[in-house]
Amino acid sequence: MKLAIFAALFTAASAFVTPSAERPSVALQAERREFLSALAGAAALAAPMAANAVRDYDNVGYLGGSEIVDVNNANVRVYLKMPGLYPTVAGKIATNGPYKSVGDLYNIPGLSGKEKELIKKYESRFTALEPSADYVIDRINNGLYR
Repeated sequence: MKLAIFAALFTAASAFVTPSAERPSVALQAERREFLSALAGAAALAAPMAANAVRDYDNVGYLGGSEIVDVNNANVRVYLKMPGLYPTVAGKIATNGPYKSVGDLYNIPGLSGKEKELIKKYESRFTALEPSADYVIDRINNGLYR
């Protein structure tokens, strides 16, 4: 990037310099071609490379778009669909993950008997998939303020 800026400044400055009579025009043209090819090479190096990003998350349906909810990646607001879980139990599930299995939900510290019954009621609608860094960070607050 610095090389490209330097090359642009050099080109602008050279426009104001009078050409010396000692150099023939052929040598000047060859020097310009060499400079422009060096500038093109520097621009190619400075160009950003294409990212190998994952564009589609295979388990996006488990984030709240289906009956099954991924307890490791789904946002706390997904539990609004399950009466009784939001906000207390849902907050405990979201903050105490990741879980290796759905059975680990019963080991959440501070979970009351009534809360365990609610989890048992909806246990068939839970799954514990591999945590994905793209979604784990937004499990508690995904920027949707009420």
